[in-house]
Parts: sequence; C-alpha cells; structure tokens
Amino acid sequence: MAAESSVPQAPLLAERRGAVLVLTMNRPDARNALNVATRQAIIAAAEQAEADESVAAVVLTGTDPAFSAGVDLKEALSPNAPRGVRSLNPAATLRAMTKPVIAAVNGVCVTGALEVMLSCSFAVASEHARFGDTHAKVGLTPWWGGSVLLPRAVGVAWARRLSGTGEVVGAETGLRIGLVTEVVPHERLLSRAVELATAISKVDSAALAATYRMYERGDGIPAADAFALEREIGRERRLDPKDMTRRFSAAAGGST
Repeated sequence: MAAESSVPQAPLLAERRGAVLVLTMNRPDARNALNVATRQAIIAAAEQAEADESVAAVVLTGTDPAFSAGVDLKEALSPNAPRGVRSLNPAATLRAMTKPVIAAVNGVCVTGALEVMLSCSFAVASEHARFGDTHAKVGLTPWWGGSVLLPRAVGVAWARRLSGTGEVVGAETGLRIGLVTEVVPHERLLSRAVELATAISKVDSAALAATYRMYERGDGIPAADAFALEREIGRERRLDPKDMTRRFSAAAGGST
C-alpha cells in the first residue's frame, strides 16, 4: 500500500491526494516497526497536517506486508536507546488532532501499532489485516492509551481476551468485534480509505471537529451529563445563517 516517493528508505512517506494526506510507514524489512525515526516522522507530519488548512483529512497506512509490528523493541531495549524514547508517542499526537485520521490496516497491526490505530478516528482493513495486543506477553503494559482505547472499542471481555492471550485475530474478527468499520479486498484498501477521507473533507470541518469532541468527552459519562455536554459544545459554535442556507441547498442538490 506504499505511496510513491523520490526518497527511498524514508521511514514515512507522504502523498497528497486532493485534500487528503496519505502517510505510509515505510520500514517493510522490519514490518514497519515504530522506531524513533518513524515516530518522530509521524508526529511531525500529523502536526503539520493539523496546521495546514489545505489538508482536510489524513490516511495512515503501512508499506506491505504490514501495517506495523508495534514499537521497535530491539531499538527501545538497546543500551544505546535514544533519550526520551518512551515520550515519543505518536498515538497521543493523533488523538490530539481535530482533523479526521483514517487508519488503513493492510497487514499485521499489534501492540503499539494497535494503540496507534485505535487513536485514529476509525479504521478500515484489508483481508490481510491481523490484530493483537502482546504487551503482557512480553512483560509490558500499555503505554500509548491501549488500556483506555481497546475496551472502548471492543468491550472489556474482548479486551481481556486479546491482552490476556496475546492472540492475533484476523480481519473479519476485527470487524465483528469493532476494531474496524469495514473490510475490503487488499488491492482496494488505500483507494477506499482515500474515498472515505475525501467524503469527510467535504463536510464542515468545524462542525465535525465539535461532533468528534462530543463523542470523546461524552464517552462513558452518564447520559444526562452527555446531553448537557452536547448543548455546551453546540453553544460554542457561531452559525452563519447565509452559510447554513447555502450548505443545506447544496446538500439537497439545489442552488442558492
């Protein structure tokens, strides 16, 4: 699923497709393991996309055959590991974005990579996708949000099962339990993710960001508090009646 790049061996490839920015993790020989260089590149690219008004949505994928095998433990556990290696958290950067990020999972996606995927707005997968949480299996605990995001996505029972067994499940199981929203043929994965991102790019970005904020802050709180939160965030938005009329007319296929 790699995007073309004039700079071979770059840890992250970037390609514009209209208002959509496609980011491709590019360490295929290491199954796109998240070393320091890759994490730095994801963080920098995400921050740049957030600040770039011409970017409406982001797609994150990996060079075949993997999405990512997670943190590069060989590097992280080395005596010469870079200082602050644990603080380089691309998942947190993705969660902080107001612009939608779609994960296009083309292969194995485990542990730290699973946390990165769950930090995206949502995910689509090819039939080659595989998902797992092997933190406990290798003596680690989640560090990038997995203990929060995994049970929210699949429920506590499945989160306990995945974390407890370290099993790797396939794309259809991932769809069934809520890790991804759709499974498509492998060769169509990137085009489908870009298609969804392009559709998102056509909606009101401020309204969508506010709606996503409602989802995030309202998750798990009592319904009455969530309703109040919806009203609170809604009041923060100042609506332009003329712009609203234009948008309603366009959505209905008419003209102003």
